[in-house]
Amino acid sequence: MNKEKTLVIVESIQQTVDQMRMDDIEELPESAFEDFQCDCCGNEKILAGSLVYSDYHLCNECVLTAETSFAFNKISTIDDLIKSTKDKRFENVYNSLFENKNNASNPIN
Repeated sequence: MNKEKTLVIVESIQQTVDQMRMDDIEELPESAFEDFQCDCCGNEKILAGSLVYSDYHLCNECVLTAETSFAFNKISTIDDLIKSTKDKRFENVYNSLFENKNNASNPIN
C-alpha cells in the first residue's frame, strides 16, 4: 500500500473517531466531564467518544488505535490490542493509584 493511500485511510478513521467524540458531546454534554478508566490504556479519560468492544470500554484515543489497527490488519480482535497494551495499562493504573492517594492526602490539590 502506498503512503498516500495509507494517509487517506488514517485521516478518514481519525475524522470518524473525532466526529464520534463531538457527537457524544452534542447529544450528552455531560459526557465531556464524566471520566472512566479505559480498559486498553488504563488512563482516566472522558466518556465522550468512547466505545465498548466485547467486554472492553475504550477511550476515544484507543478507539482510534483499534480502528487503525483493524484497517491495516495489525490485529484481528480487540483482545489482540488489549494483550499488546498490558504492560502500559498496568503502569498507568499503578501510577494513578499513587496520584489519587497523594491528591487525597493533599487538600491544596
